[in-house]
Amino acid sequence: MSAGLPLPLLVGLVGTLGLAVGSFLNVVVHRVPLGLSVVSPGSACPACGHEVRGRDNVPVVSWVLLRGRCRDCREPIPVRYPLVEAGTAVLMVAVALRVDDPQVMGALLVVAAAGVALALIDLEHGRLPFAVTGAAAVPLVGLLALDQALGGSVPVLDVLVATGAWTVVYAGAWAATRGRGMGLGDVALAPVLGLALGAVGTGSALVGLGAGFVLGGLVGGLLLVTGTVSRGTRVPHGPFMLVGAGVGLFAGHPVAGAYLRLTGLA
Repeated sequence: MSAGLPLPLLVGLVGTLGLAVGSFLNVVVHRVPLGLSVVSPGSACPACGHEVRGRDNVPVVSWVLLRGRCRDCREPIPVRYPLVEAGTAVLMVAVALRVDDPQVMGALLVVAAAGVALALIDLEHGRLPFAVTGAAAVPLVGLLALDQALGGSVPVLDVLVATGAWTVVYAGAWAATRGRGMGLGDVALAPVLGLALGAVGTGSALVGLGAGFVLGGLVGGLLLVTGTVSRGTRVPHGPFMLVGAGVGLFAGHPVAGAYLRLTGLA
């Protein structure tokens, strides 16, 4: 049982929700950087402009049945679309299995979904839109506040410490590099990730914070050594923040425990 539901039912419900959310995230990733509405008009083929029919808009399944091509013009449909849909479903199921508290689960699912969109936008456009970050922050705060009102499991002190740590570190890094090391989008995302991870414990939040910088440093160094980028090239940091947050969520407690035992603090 998780969140009061039998495990198979929970996986089925969240997995189905994840497929639908992933389909919507494809719209977000395409339209938000262009300043377009994510609500209207409906989805259309970018090649021929024909509106996508309902039967052709079923996550993953439609892409497979259409063999990855538009029904009208037969132009290829990028494989990224079904991958985002399936990947979002897998991620959301994993998050749902990580926590039992229903409000915390809902909050983390919102952040996970927004994280998929933010990572893809940052990789493609080099920025983290405040609109997406803000859209995740509002339900995150609301659900965690509801959890407190219902006498839930969120540790308030951990949330405050985690949010403060992420905010101070990223705001400090931005100020120290005068915005060259990272953008304000990273700074705005930091308290959202800190708040989300703090809801499951300080250990998860601090491991996630450190993991983002370690991953960013390792990948950035590798890209530099291989000549993929040159010194001074700006590498998007948002994806590393988000992957680091994932490391904190799923491995934060054992990693933090191992560190404390290694240093004799436990």
